[in-house]
Amino acid sequence: MNLYVQQSIIINNIRIENLTTSAVFQIGSAGSIKTLSKFTNTGGFTQPTPPLTAPGQIISISPPPPSSS
Repeated sequence: MNLYVQQSIIINNIRIENLTTSAVFQIGSAGSIKTLSKFTNTGGFTQPTPPLTAPGQIISISPPPPSSS
């Protein structure tokens, strides 16, 4: 079976607050969606996150300050 789709999509403004690691953001139709996983350190962190000490604990982390070199 052949399926032909013709689309015209105009987006003037789009705001995405948050995408989780398993989210799919799609505009229009796709013949197939292939998985892609990337793990990047966009915050420049140099150490692991401190371990949680209590169930449901919320911790706050901040990227390190820029180096002065």
